[in-house]
Amino acid sequence: MATSSPLFFSFSLLLSLPLVLLLAPRLLSPKTLPPIPAANELQDLALFRRATLSSSNLSSSDLHSTRPKIAFLFLTNSDLSFSPLWELFFSSHSSLFNVYVHADPSTHLLLPQTPSFRHRFIPSQPTSRSSPTLISAARRLLAAALLDDPLNSFFALLSQHCIPLNPFPSLYHSLLSQRPLKSFIEILADEPSLHARYVARGDLTMLPEVPFPQFRVGSQFFVLTRRHALLVVRDRRLWKKFRLPCLKSRESSCYPEEHYFPTLLSMRDPAGCSGYTLTRVNWTESVDGHPHLYGPGEVSADLIRTLRKSNSSYEYMFARKFSPSCLEPLMELANTVILKD
Repeated sequence: MATSSPLFFSFSLLLSLPLVLLLAPRLLSPKTLPPIPAANELQDLALFRRATLSSSNLSSSDLHSTRPKIAFLFLTNSDLSFSPLWELFFSSHSSLFNVYVHADPSTHLLLPQTPSFRHRFIPSQPTSRSSPTLISAARRLLAAALLDDPLNSFFALLSQHCIPLNPFPSLYHSLLSQRPLKSFIEILADEPSLHARYVARGDLTMLPEVPFPQFRVGSQFFVLTRRHALLVVRDRRLWKKFRLPCLKSRESSCYPEEHYFPTLLSMRDPAGCSGYTLTRVNWTESVDGHPHLYGPGEVSADLIRTLRKSNSSYEYMFARKFSPSCLEPLMELANTVILKD
């Protein structure tokens, strides 16, 4: 795990102290986290620039001489109910991961007391579904993780409703055994609603930066390589389009968090992406654009094994969406099923 030192300890000493205090967020203890006002564009740009300037890719030789880490990025607006399950998942692997949490400051969370989540909350902004705020939050998490630890090599975006489906070593091996390393992000070009989503801000608004043939859709949740995480925080060109609000009459087709990342990576480095996500979601019986919500009565060993399976040669590593009441039956399955190969 990263040390408890301030996250941005390496900032230039040429900056004045007041400016450092304004622009250099730190990982704060959840117990002492004060109310955080919505940061402005200048603060976010400063964060992204610092992440870009202070980060570099790990070379092939670095991968052999060091132990790369996985950064787990939790994007939440409610309690992290499954932190005890994640703690079991992380157990005995403290040198191979870091946790970062972006919690909507307008909500009041029961702060997790498990060790891996303490002191891991980053300064955040309010978020709302189907808006650019979810993109901003993910970019902020990526930038914080890039700055915090140069060994963070993969960046897994998760929600409070996500659970692990396999033990940590299985995930670690599946990510690091590839050569070259790839990002696991869903990239789809043939969705029936794609054009309606493309024109949600206006018929010609996305031009010239994003022509319709290059517009993509995919799951909000991904695992990015460090190279692609840097690509995201460096981006200004596409972000200025995806941050625009949708037309009121077309809000039902507005899901920028499902478009920005797959479109950006498809345009910049399609060969470096798997094209699929490692997070399993059940879209049958979806309600108002939300996937199926599993309840405690549905949790079983068979469900976990079913959720792992894909239609291809890979296995899913995470799954959503589980209600908080699923914690007890999931904990009962943790050591015998979920964390067992």
